[in-house]
Amino acid sequence: MHAAEKLGRNWIGIDVTHLAIGLIEKRLRDAFPKVDFTTHGVPQDIAGARDLAQRGREDKNYYFEFEKWALSLIAAQPGNLGKKGADRGIDGNVYFGKTQRAIVSVKAGDNVGVGMIRDLRGVIERERAEIGIFLTLTEPKKTMIAEAAAAGQFEMEGFEPVPRIQIVTAEEALALRDRAVRLPARRDDAFKRAAREEDTRAQGSLDL
Repeated sequence: MHAAEKLGRNWIGIDVTHLAIGLIEKRLRDAFPKVDFTTHGVPQDIAGARDLAQRGREDKNYYFEFEKWALSLIAAQPGNLGKKGADRGIDGNVYFGKTQRAIVSVKAGDNVGVGMIRDLRGVIERERAEIGIFLTLTEPKKTMIAEAAAAGQFEMEGFEPVPRIQIVTAEEALALRDRAVRLPARRDDAFKRAAREEDTRAQGSLDL
């Protein structure tokens, strides 16, 4: 798809997992900032996200797809590399700085509560991670926001402090993608950034 777009060809791409689709979406947007395409079969809005989550409640395989889709929005790497099994509270990882790490917890249910924020804080302390990201389909309660704020700030020299526990809704992630997460010196280990391609089809400057 990258090669076809670069050559100005029409293209259609097909893949089976949200993780792979998220990767190529990011690659195309990095390489071609003005690219225009439509992705079918993955949530495009919050209603689609809720539909995928509902299917996940009925079929566990769909739940893993919801999780991978949500992680792809913020360019996070699956915590268990996309495999089924116990994740020890680590649904995803985002790396920044030289060795710093943010742990992502994805929640698709309606029964989110303050205990989940405490659990995430416990996970980042156990794993000695710097930041925790709570990625939720449901709007967080005020008690959850207060609990996250109580975790304080993470500071890195040369950068503005950022919240140690960050709550990001799926709606925010849909709108902002990886910009929904505040990380200093973010790296692109999870999804290698494609080099920006020069638009050879654009009209050049005219001498008058």
